[in-house]
Amino acid sequence: MNTEYCFSIAEFKVRISFAESKFNTIKLLPSLLPFMVEEEDDAQPLFHLHVDDTLKVVPKAERERIDKFDTGNGDTVVDHINAGGYQFIVKDVEGRECALIQTNKNFNDCRCALNGGYNQRCFGLNNALMLIFAFASSFHQTLMIHASLVRHDGYGYAFIAKSGTGKSTQVSMWLRYIDNCDLMNDDNPIVRYIDGKHYIYGSPWSGKTPCYRNVKAPLGAITRIDRAKKNSVDKLGPVEAFASFLPACSTMKWDKELFDAVCNNVTKVIETTGMYTLHCLPDEESARICQATIKVSL
Repeated sequence: MNTEYCFSIAEFKVRISFAESKFNTIKLLPSLLPFMVEEEDDAQPLFHLHVDDTLKVVPKAERERIDKFDTGNGDTVVDHINAGGYQFIVKDVEGRECALIQTNKNFNDCRCALNGGYNQRCFGLNNALMLIFAFASSFHQTLMIHASLVRHDGYGYAFIAKSGTGKSTQVSMWLRYIDNCDLMNDDNPIVRYIDGKHYIYGSPWSGKTPCYRNVKAPLGAITRIDRAKKNSVDKLGPVEAFASFLPACSTMKWDKELFDAVCNNVTKVIETTGMYTLHCLPDEESARICQATIKVSL
């Protein structure tokens, strides 16, 4: 007997069902609990994930290896399934296989088997959901981005950078020194285009900072952090903005249809949103200069 749950993430309905198991339960999803909703209609979900440990690896003759990728938290092995869709094997930093994922081409019908103890299963399931959401939503004018997100005076301001470069530090400066700020997400916010406007959302995935908030704000600006000896802000032209923003977006370059969708989404963001580079020290002045430059004028 399956147990089914419904969630609202960036205002998309997501359905997850668990095959009967003493290991796989809703307890594996603490970060998704703020996003749980009652299913009140028959609208199609963005995707349905079936969690069932009886799922088996697709035979080698029926798949083609794409590559193995280091996510920073372990490797993910990707295969293209000959019949269409993908197979992923998610490993943790110790190389243990935590999740086997199989998807159709559009990522709206997916299956997942989990391995190991509670922590491994949590890791595997959360990574499976993040991966599936990022790719499924790409076909719906949506981007999952690697960023730290602060809300100020009602608008969301996303800071992008390579891990360890200082995006969370810059957000912490805003929270400390600038009034009317709150943290929306610290690792994987979601940008969505609705009725001619871009909005940015908190998500169930927030890196090392437990900030799992089901919140939404109009997108104010996107700023790349660049460490420097002096604080200054540059507004980026379209080409620079595209080159700066695309690497922060979750995608699969080897899948032309999906990659084209992501590139179109990135272009739409650049057309409607201020894009900047902040050259900065980790200090109060950098936050104040940045805020004064990128803040949306009301």
